[in-house]
Amino acid sequence: MPPATPDHTRPFALSTKAKLGLVLVVIYAIFAATQLGFSWDRFEAGLGHGARFLARMFPPSTERLGILWQGISESLEIAVLASTAGILLSLPLSLLAARNLMPVWATWPARAVISLCRALHPVIVAILFVKAVGFGALAGVLALTVASIGFIGKLFTESIEEISLKQVEAIRASGASFANVITFGVLPQVFARFVGFSTYQLDSNLRNSTMVGIVGAGGIGGTLFSAFQRFDYDFVATILITIIAIIMLGEVLARIVRSILLDNITLGQLLKRTPRGVSETLRPEGDDA
Repeated sequence: MPPATPDHTRPFALSTKAKLGLVLVVIYAIFAATQLGFSWDRFEAGLGHGARFLARMFPPSTERLGILWQGISESLEIAVLASTAGILLSLPLSLLAARNLMPVWATWPARAVISLCRALHPVIVAILFVKAVGFGALAGVLALTVASIGFIGKLFTESIEEISLKQVEAIRASGASFANVITFGVLPQVFARFVGFSTYQLDSNLRNSTMVGIVGAGGIGGTLFSAFQRFDYDFVATILITIIAIIMLGEVLARIVRSILLDNITLGQLLKRTPRGVSETLRPEGDDA
């Protein structure tokens, strides 16, 4: 009997089990919507309330820029400290959790720590640390460090487990130490992903520093919550616009870091980029090919 060949005329055809599963998901979604009190009248009322709320936010207030900058600077400090600590702690944990490098007795405890760090939302972890160490930035740094370990540790581990072991075995065969095997056999294969994950986590911690601040863990979140409580919506708009601007600036900085670390582009080359060459791949100076 000849082997079955794929049906190229219907590349997205679903099996009977897949169709049944899709139908069950749709049925459950409809059931869940009926149980949560959704209604069209409530949606229409919400549009009106939202329009009035947005109208009260504009124009944004610029009367308390000192308070705004104090909260923003604290959020930046929390995000940078938490990201740095999370990355430094995640790397050894990821190496221990990688099943292609370590024995079972080492991988299970490391994976348990990473899973534990991912089990709770950063806001819940922040509440626990606020109860433990009190209100302020320390609770925020600790909470976001735990969140960073959970996120980066998992992705680091998966990246390490996907590497090619040929390079690792070649370095081992030369009599290199374990540290040299990691430095020259493992890290070069995953360095690009590490940079991407790290810059994304910094961006994520900038956003999360606002949330943990709402529960008293420092940062601009506390200022934002106080403005909502005072119905000071024009100042709320100023805070939100500032947060959005910082996140966008962080995205630009992340791209610069990736270009410098991964593409070997110097800061001078980045500054010399012309509008015409924005979409072009940068080449090192002196390369006219």
